[in-house]
Amino acid sequence: MPPSPEQVLDTVFRARRVLIDGAFREASVAVRDGVVVHLGTFDEPLDSADEVTLDDDSVLVPGIVDTHVHVNEPGRTDWEGFASATRAAARGGVTTLIDMPLNSIPPTTTVEALDLKRAAAAPQSVVDVGFWGGAIPSSLGHLRALHDAGVFGFKAFLSPSGVDEFPHLSTEQLRAALAEVAAFDGLLIVHAEDPDRLDEAPEASGTSYGAFVRSRPEAVEQSAIEHVIDGIRETGARAHILHLSSASALPAIRAAKAEGLRLTVETCPHYLSFDEEHIPDGATQYKCCPPIRDARNRELLWEALVDGTIDLVASDHSPSTAALKFAGDGDFDLAWGGISGLELAFRAVWTGARHRSIPLERVVDWMSRATADFIGLRDRGRIEVGARADLVVFRPDEAFTVDAGLLAHKNPVSAFDGSQLFGADVRTWLRGRPVGAPATLLRRP
Repeated sequence: MPPSPEQVLDTVFRARRVLIDGAFREASVAVRDGVVVHLGTFDEPLDSADEVTLDDDSVLVPGIVDTHVHVNEPGRTDWEGFASATRAAARGGVTTLIDMPLNSIPPTTTVEALDLKRAAAAPQSVVDVGFWGGAIPSSLGHLRALHDAGVFGFKAFLSPSGVDEFPHLSTEQLRAALAEVAAFDGLLIVHAEDPDRLDEAPEASGTSYGAFVRSRPEAVEQSAIEHVIDGIRETGARAHILHLSSASALPAIRAAKAEGLRLTVETCPHYLSFDEEHIPDGATQYKCCPPIRDARNRELLWEALVDGTIDLVASDHSPSTAALKFAGDGDFDLAWGGISGLELAFRAVWTGARHRSIPLERVVDWMSRATADFIGLRDRGRIEVGARADLVVFRPDEAFTVDAGLLAHKNPVSAFDGSQLFGADVRTWLRGRPVGAPATLLRRP
């Protein structure tokens, strides 16, 4: 039923290609008070204060939900901050992001630190922002308070994080964290690299990218993921593997899911876009942990996305200053690890999917609906009556060349610099309005 005449709409969007129920079709999308209230035919007469009609080259999709973003404020705001990060998000079609508990100072491991995060984010953010808490040795036994304060779950490292204020968990502490979150049906999200296997690997010193990859071999991830799976089996907890780079772990993941264990997995745009063979020596803009591996590995990750072994894609936007990123003049041991890709993540994955004849609908599903459902925000990630009108318009078949100096994140460094991507002319609406006003700080449902 169309809205009654006395219920004037705020905005009506009309497009020949609107993503509804997993497929593109002609439609009008009627919005009132930030919510989709009606889906009609393209030319259905509707009374509204504003109307947006897309050209035939553009599509209308739900806003991207990025569940893995390092904003770094407070404490390391020269690396990134809520103002710059959320502007970059909006320019890339991201309407919701969930901030990681590091590399800010203090890390989000206490309620007091969470309050500082919220105070920093509230006046600056132009897209919706939620927060992960941190599971470090000193916060074990106290996670329930952060859960009750509204964090979406708890990030843990199984190997050194790179910052002193966020130490990693031992295998025994991992089990304790899983048992603790299982008691209140929380969620543990895990950077899965085994420190014992790292110690056995050769050192990464020097400018050779191949040597860097060999310093963090696939067995490092595979062993850590097996520890997580064992812990889920023992405790019944929910856990999520962050930024999977290694295809060798896929058989264990498939077996765990077949067993019915509560395990989800993500990968990231850089693992789907780049390969070891094409990364030059000394190009530390590509350094991340775990590392970008070879082309065959990349294709296996794509296959695992398509078959559902990998559940979702998130950016793992992890910026630093240019001085840190290029420290050591190309020495991979000295340069900071992390890829800055928040503004480009959705379009980078779409570009890779397009080259593999994977439809845009699947990409939106991995980066919008699946990510929203993962964190329990079922009011977004889809265009349907009752959903929030977080909407994105772009031209999926128009290419553009990335210039890192024109990106909105704070420091002009990106592994995607110079890449040709598809998906030009992004425009983003939050709750049915063009992005610009302060957005909402989110709490776990």
